[in-house]
Amino acid sequence: MMISEIRQELTDHIIPFWNKLRDDENGGFYGYLSYGLELDKKADKGVILHSRILWFYSNAYMTLGGDELLDNAKHAYEFIKNNCIDYEYGGVYWMMDFEGKPADTMKHTYNIAFAIYALSSYYRASGDKEALALAYRLFEDIEKNTLDEYGYREAFDRQWRLVDNEALSENGLKADKTMNAILHLIEAYTELYKADGNEKVADRLKFQLGQMRDIVYTPDTNALKVFFDTAFNLVGDIHSYGHDIEATWLMDRACDVLGDEDLKKQFAEMDLKISHNIQDIALEDGALNNERDKNEIDKTRVWWVQAEAVVGFINAYQHSGDEKFLESAKSVWENIKEYIIDKREGGEWYSEVTFDHTPHDYKETVGPWKCPYHNGRMCMEVITRGVDI
Repeated sequence: MMISEIRQELTDHIIPFWNKLRDDENGGFYGYLSYGLELDKKADKGVILHSRILWFYSNAYMTLGGDELLDNAKHAYEFIKNNCIDYEYGGVYWMMDFEGKPADTMKHTYNIAFAIYALSSYYRASGDKEALALAYRLFEDIEKNTLDEYGYREAFDRQWRLVDNEALSENGLKADKTMNAILHLIEAYTELYKADGNEKVADRLKFQLGQMRDIVYTPDTNALKVFFDTAFNLVGDIHSYGHDIEATWLMDRACDVLGDEDLKKQFAEMDLKISHNIQDIALEDGALNNERDKNEIDKTRVWWVQAEAVVGFINAYQHSGDEKFLESAKSVWENIKEYIIDKREGGEWYSEVTFDHTPHDYKETVGPWKCPYHNGRMCMEVITRGVDI
């Protein structure tokens, strides 16, 4: 039942929605659609958005087949290849204008990771060796320019001089390093390793997994720390429920792709503890609360948090056999169907919904961060994992 519903959501709603945002005049996809579903064809085009779109269409093609999906992946790829990569200084830009010229030349490790993730997937979908070569070019840019004695630094100007990490900081805090960047480096390097089994990539992936296990994970609370200074001292007291549940299955996936039995066992145990904790403290009224900042719980229902909860709970069920995880996945999907999916003509998913089910009308439908990656990936994970209710 759940698989058929989610497949239909992907094929009949999410994919058609994003197909309409293709920009055949200036390349790529339009960068902004308001809550009121007003399209701004001259809005800046986020590079994270385009990497996520490239990943989405590449994986939709590998999951479903169909020439149109591969063609849209190629369209996104051409925009990234021709416009978003800085061939002079390395890395990718942060933001392009609507014509595809650099609008913000900041370099960010997180952003470059998503480009690697997308290019690696496109290579797997299309067989285009140029895409894989570009992924490795960006891999080398990260390894050459971002490492210090503790790990990966995050925010730089165009010429790789450090700048404030405002892009990944929040709640009034400034962080030099973040769990979020490490997590998505893991995601990117997993996909790159899956593409052709490079041992240097495997070595760096194991380093990142070790950081998550030894620095970011807190055994006493079975939670992941969020913000750090450059030496990985904790900054603030925040617990991001969505990132925790997303991290569980991405770390398990990384260990599976590496094929390292010791790591698989270590992380399966750790990730199940995190999943149990999120289920116990964050699942409320059929959906996942957003985060805890000190003693305050933010109960906003954020679109990507709900999508990751479905995958994370299914992953926990597959590792444990505990039916309660499956029930949690089902409850979140039912909540998504009822309150997160935008049923208006021309809508997709609401970005944010209050605890009492009112959409936030100041949050865009498409933007630099609002993309088909989390919800589209949820659909494809449910389809390919084959766990039904």
